[in-house]
Order: sequence, then structure tokens, then C-alpha cells
Amino acid sequence: MQTLIRLSQFVGKTFALWVLLFAALAFFAPDTFKVIGPYVPWLLGIVMLGMGMTLKVSDFSEMLKHPKAVILGVVAQFLIMPLLAYGLSIAFSLPPAIAVGVILVGSCPGGTASNVMTYLAKGNVALSVACTSVSTLLAPFLTPAIFYLLASQWIDISMSAMFGSVIKMVLLPIALGVVLRMIFKSTIEKATEALPLVSVIAIVLIVAAVVSGSKQSIIESGLLIFAVVILHNALGYLLGFWAAKVIKLNYSDSKAVAIEVGMQNSGLGVALAKTHFALDPVTAVPSAIFSFWHNISGPLLATYWSSRKENSKE
Repeated sequence: MQTLIRLSQFVGKTFALWVLLFAALAFFAPDTFKVIGPYVPWLLGIVMLGMGMTLKVSDFSEMLKHPKAVILGVVAQFLIMPLLAYGLSIAFSLPPAIAVGVILVGSCPGGTASNVMTYLAKGNVALSVACTSVSTLLAPFLTPAIFYLLASQWIDISMSAMFGSVIKMVLLPIALGVVLRMIFKSTIEKATEALPLVSVIAIVLIVAAVVSGSKQSIIESGLLIFAVVILHNALGYLLGFWAAKVIKLNYSDSKAVAIEVGMQNSGLGVALAKTHFALDPVTAVPSAIFSFWHNISGPLLATYWSSRKENSKE
């Protein structure tokens, strides 16, 4: 068991490397990974099941202790990132399929990797976990609604169908994970130390599935999508941090909010794109690239912040 835990920790720390490696393999040998495509929603469900198994009542206590900070983190998540995605789509005159993909990942809740990055950045981890948990639970309602409002000018969207998808891919697996934790508490607590390994494998396979099915689109538009994703992510960090400073959160809380806003549940974006826009594979590419990129930018930002002294007045 200790060997498995050490392997899980190693894989978690080198997550970006594995995503890059398997994305490259999928690009040069696409037929190897195309078979994974239909299973992307199930892979995301595994990730969300793992999240549910780690949830505790104490994760939501931050909501009661510091409601202003949690509310800001969640509101900023569902306001800043979707509007940035829409603005970048207009500014770069993105083709409809790419614009839809960028807005889709922008409409997703925060990613669980943000909790690890907040810890590395010496930010408020409890606040980060609370924001991620609340935004994820709100995703079935807010993600389809926001996406419909911003992306319907480019493509026909069934908000009810997307609502159902997010329920099945996110809410039900999380609920099952919570129930399993309640029933098998001691066993689950031991198993959760190995969950990063399972999550990394699932996300890596999701990215590989997208790359294998979108090779030609990546060749034609990859640099443009990459540039938009980098800007989207960077501006999310920046505006999230500024929003926190505007309402006078301390430095530790501001770092947590910034990372929470900048990092998305890109796996959900991929799964929704594969489910609802399968006829145009490029729609899933922004989410796949986001998954790779924010696991590079996140550690870089965390390293910078962790090297600075805590100063609540900054």
C-alpha cells in the first residue's frame, strides 16, 4: 500500500509531464487512443467519484467562517472565466467551433488541482476546497445556463440536455462518493491517498482521446487555441486576485481565490464537448489544452507565491 501511495504522490506531482507525454503519443499514433473517446464521460465520472470520496463536512465549514471569501470565489469563478472566454473569442475572431470550446471550458467550475496549487502557494487551502466544492455542486445549474447565454450565437444548444449531462457526470458520482465514504469511512480514508493516481490516469486518457480525435484540427488551429488558453488562464489568475483585493481579503485568501478562478475543471469541458458536439472534435481541444497548460502555470505561480513573505496588506 505504501508503494502505491508513493507512486500516487509522484504521479500527482508530475501530472503535467504525463499529460504532455500521452498527448504527444496520441498525436503521433492517434489510432491507439481513438477507442477511448466513447468512455470520456465515464472517466470524468471516476474523477468526480474520487472527489466525492474525499469530501467532508468540515470542507464546507469555511462557508460559515468566511462566507464573503467563499461567495467571492464562486461568483468570480462563474463570472470572470466565462466573460473572459467570450471576450477572447470576439477579440481573436475565433472560428465558431473553437469559440464554443473556449466558452465551454470557461463556464466550468473550478478544478480540484487548484486545492493542491493553493497549498503549494501557501494560500488558504480550506477556502480553496470550499470554493471548489460549492462551485462543483452548482455546476449542473450554472454551467449549462452560462454556456447557453454566451455561446448560443454560434451553435444550437440544448440547455436541458447539458443539465442532464452535468448531473450524470458530476453530481451523481460525487453523491455516490460521499455515500461510500459514510458507509466505509475507515477503508475510504486509507484509499483516498491513492486517488491522485486514479485521477491522473483518467485525465491523461481524456486528453489523449481528444488529441487522437482532433489531430488535423490541432495542426490547423493549435497555436491559436494555445495562445487563447494561455491568456484565458493568466487573466483568470490576475482578475481573481484583483477581485479578492478589492473586497480586502488578506494575502493568503487572495492567492486561494486567484488560483481557484484561474484553474478550471477542464475534464468536464472535454466530456461535455465529446457528448454534445461530437460532430466537430475541435470543440473539445480548448479544454484538453487547458488541462495541460494550467498544470504548468499553476505550479509556476505557486512557486513564485510560496517564495514571498506573507503580507496581508499586499
